[in-house]
Amino acid sequence: QVHPVESGGGLVQPGGSLRLSCTASDFTLEDYLIGWFRQAPGKEREGVSCIGMNDGRTYYEDSVKGRFTISRDNAKNTVYLQMNSLKPEDTAVYSCGTIAFCRKGLQEYFHSWGQGTQVTVSS
Repeated sequence: QVHPVESGGGLVQPGGSLRLSCTASDFTLEDYLIGWFRQAPGKEREGVSCIGMNDGRTYYEDSVKGRFTISRDNAKNTVYLQMNSLKPEDTAVYSCGTIAFCRKGLQEYFHSWGQGTQVTVSS
């Protein structure tokens, strides 16, 4: 299995922004469908967004649609998750990984994922 590495989390006030990065040293992200999921304490894993390989197709769960943007930079072997207009309910550990399908319910389709990065939205 391959294991990406996430970074970019932190503490931000409501309405603020963060950009998360997903990268890897041992495999090429552009060869895979890549997704992000999040998990808050005591809650189930929730799919956030995913991106296709060559077609640029993206998917967002309703809870983040219009606020989050997923993108690739293949030259840097990195997938980004730009998060704007953050809300306290976005607080969670965010993880990226390879997925079988980029679509609704994506949290069920992860092959492998990283350790995650903590995002805390609080005033």
